[in-house]
Amino acid sequence: MSEVGTTPGAPAQGSSLRRLVPRIFSRAPRINDLDNLIRTVRQNHPRGDLAIIERAYAVAAEKHEGQKRQSGEPYITHPLAVAQILADLGLGPRAIAAALLHDTVEDTGYALTDLTATFGDEVAMLVDGVTKLDKVKYGDSAQAETVRKMIVAMSKDIRVLIIKLADRLHNARTWGFVPPEKAAKKATETLEIYAPLAHRLGIQAIKSELEDLSFAVLHPKIYAEIDSLIKQRTPQREKYIREVVDAVESDLRDLRVRGKVAGRPKQLYSVYQKMVVRGREFDDIYDLIGIRVLVGTVRDCYAVLGAIHARWTPLPGRFKDYIATPKFNLYQSLHTTVIGPGGRTVEIQIRTHEMHQQAEFGVAAHWMYKERMNGGGKGSTADADMTWLAHISDWQAETADPSEFLDSLRFEIGAKEVYVFTPKGRVIGLPSGATPVDFAYAVHTEIGHRTMGAKVNGRLVPLETALNSGDVVEVFTSKNPDAGPSQDWLTFVKSTRARNKIRGWFTKERREEAIEQGKEAIARAMRRQNLPLQRLMNQDSFAEVAQQLRYEDVSALYAAVGEGHVSTQSVLEKVTALISTTEDTSTGAIDLPAHGRSRAPREGDSGVLVRGASDILVKLAKCCTPVPGDEIVGFVTRGSGVSVHRSDCVNVKALAVEKDRMVDVEWAPTTRSIFLVQIQVEALDRSGLLSDVTRVLSEHHVNILSATVQTTNDRLALSRFVFEMGDTVHLDRVLNAVRRIDAVYDVYRVTSS
Repeated sequence: MSEVGTTPGAPAQGSSLRRLVPRIFSRAPRINDLDNLIRTVRQNHPRGDLAIIERAYAVAAEKHEGQKRQSGEPYITHPLAVAQILADLGLGPRAIAAALLHDTVEDTGYALTDLTATFGDEVAMLVDGVTKLDKVKYGDSAQAETVRKMIVAMSKDIRVLIIKLADRLHNARTWGFVPPEKAAKKATETLEIYAPLAHRLGIQAIKSELEDLSFAVLHPKIYAEIDSLIKQRTPQREKYIREVVDAVESDLRDLRVRGKVAGRPKQLYSVYQKMVVRGREFDDIYDLIGIRVLVGTVRDCYAVLGAIHARWTPLPGRFKDYIATPKFNLYQSLHTTVIGPGGRTVEIQIRTHEMHQQAEFGVAAHWMYKERMNGGGKGSTADADMTWLAHISDWQAETADPSEFLDSLRFEIGAKEVYVFTPKGRVIGLPSGATPVDFAYAVHTEIGHRTMGAKVNGRLVPLETALNSGDVVEVFTSKNPDAGPSQDWLTFVKSTRARNKIRGWFTKERREEAIEQGKEAIARAMRRQNLPLQRLMNQDSFAEVAQQLRYEDVSALYAAVGEGHVSTQSVLEKVTALISTTEDTSTGAIDLPAHGRSRAPREGDSGVLVRGASDILVKLAKCCTPVPGDEIVGFVTRGSGVSVHRSDCVNVKALAVEKDRMVDVEWAPTTRSIFLVQIQVEALDRSGLLSDVTRVLSEHHVNILSATVQTTNDRLALSRFVFEMGDTVHLDRVLNAVRRIDAVYDVYRVTSS
C-alpha cells in the first residue's frame, strides 16, 4: 500500500526503463490538486458532503507531514492521487475521504479509534479494510492475512476493494522509483490478484492499466517491442478502421439511430497474452480489427446488429449476447465477428451508453448511481448480481492455511467461467471445466453433500461430466439423512467452494468417529484395570493431560487415541499421576495396579539409557535424529552428558577416533519420550502442494518444528520437515498419508543431514 521512503532514487536500470516505459516514472500533478478533486466530486455528486473531504485532507496532510515517497515527492501526493482516481470513477464523498486517510492508520500514529470519532464508522470501516496487518505479528503470512482481511471487508462494502485497486494503480504508476526486485514482486502480485479482481468488478479502465504496467515491469523489452510494432502498423490500421466505421455509420443513418462508432484500442498485455498463451503471430493478432458501437437503447442494439449482419457475413459461433445474459461482473454488450471489407476479420461490440459506462467502471458506476439515489449515504452490496463476493467470503472462512488461501484466491478470481442454468432458469457461474458436483455445491452445501446423480439438458450424465455454458443442470439428492460426499469427488471438482466443503465433511466425520473410538478405548482400558470410570472421566485431569501432550482440548486427545497417535496406557498413567499428586490416601487416592506400573520417567526423558549408569544426562543427536528401533551408539560430550547417534551416522566415524569416550547405550522409551523425526517429500511442483502436505501432517497431529522447501529447474519440489513424535509406530501412517497426496511420488525418513 504505502511507498514511504526517505531518499528519492530509481532502480539500477532506471535510465533504460524510463526510456522504455515512461508511465511507471510518473509523478502526481501538483497544481490545485485538492481543488481539482473537489470539482470532480461536485460534478458527480452535486449535493454531496464536500466538507468531509476538506477535513480528511487536512488530517492526512498533518499526519503525513515530513514523510516522502521514494520518488522524492511529499507523501500527501499519494492519497490525493488515489482520491482523484476514485473521484474519476464517480465514487462519493465518504469513499473519497477514506481514500485520503487510507494510509494514516498504517503509516502514522493516528489511531483507528480517533479516526472513527472524527469521521464516523463508515469511513473508519473503509480505512480499516485496506490497512495492512503487522508483519511482526503475522510473519510470513502477513500478506495472505492482509488480503483475507480485505476480502472480509469487501464482502460487507465493495468500496474497500475499489479503494485498494486505486491505491495499487497509483503505486504501479510510480514503480520506476522502487528497487527492481520489489517492483517485480508487486507486479506479479498485481497480475495474480488485483487485476483479476478489477476484472471481477468490471472496472476495465483500472484492470487494463494494471496489466500493462505490470507487464512493463516484468518484461520491459518485450513491452517496448510490442509497443514499437503497434506504432509501426498504426497508419494502415487506422485507414482500414475508418473504412469500417464509415460503413457502420451509414447503416445507423439508414436505421435513423443516433450512435457513436469508434475503433477499440489494443491493450499491450492482451496482445502479449495472445502471442504467448495462444501461440499466435503478432500480425495475426493485430490485424484483428475491433469496432465499438454505442447507441441509445437496447432495441437499437439489436437493430444495429441486424444491419451489420446484413452487410457482412458473420462468422459462425462467434456471436455472444451478453445483454440477455450479462457476465458475472454486470457486463452487458452484443459481440459479433464478421468478414469485413477485403476479407479481413472485424470484431464488433454493440452496447448502450449506460452499458459502456458499466463496462469501463463496473461496480463503481453501480455505486455512483446508488449513492446519488441515496443522497450520498451508504449503499448495500448485497446485490444478487454480485453473489461471487459472498462465495469468496464463504470459502475464505473455510480455508485456514494462509498459503492455501492465496492459491485458492488466485484460482477463484482468475479462472474462466461457464454459465449454466437451474431447471427454474437461475444462472449459476462456475469455473471452466466444472462438473454437476460443483453446481450442486454452488446451489447449497447440503445439496452438494447429498448429491447422487445428475441430468444435463435432460440426459443422465456421470457426476464428473464437464459442463458447458448454457447447459441446464438438475441434480438428484439422496433422502438418507446420513448421506455424504465421495472421496473420489476431490479428483474432479474444480471450484474452491466444493473442494473445501468436501474436505471439511470428511475431516469432521473422521474426527467425530475418532473421538468416539478414543473414548471407548480409554473406557475399556480403565475397566480392565479396575479404575473408577465415572470418577476419572469427570476429572479436569484429562484436560491437563491434553495440554501436556499439546492437544487443543479433551476432544482432540480422544481423537488422537482413536487414531492411534497416543496409547491409552500413556493417557491413563498421566491422568492417575495427576490425581495422585492432588489427593492423599485418606480421600481415596487412585493408583494403578502393580502390573501397570512403569518406572518414573525423568524430566526430559530421551528414551535412552547408558548401560551401567542410568542417571547420566542423555541427548539425541539432531544430525541423524535416532528413534527406537535404530541401532545407536553413545558419545560422552564435555559438559552435556552423552550424545546418542545412529550407528550409521556420518559423524560417528569422526567421533570413534576417541574410543575412550564411546559408551554403550540402549533404548528404554517411556510415555514421556519424544523423538525428532526428519522426512523428505519429493513431488512434481504444483500450486497448493505445500499446503496439502502441511494439512495432512496436521491432520495426523504432527507438531512441525521446521520445514525447508526448494524447487529445481525441472519443476521437482523437495521438501524437508522436522517434527516431534512420541510413538514411532505412528510414522508409517504419516508417510503413507503423505504418499497419497496428488503429485507426491516419494516420501521417506531422512537419517543424516
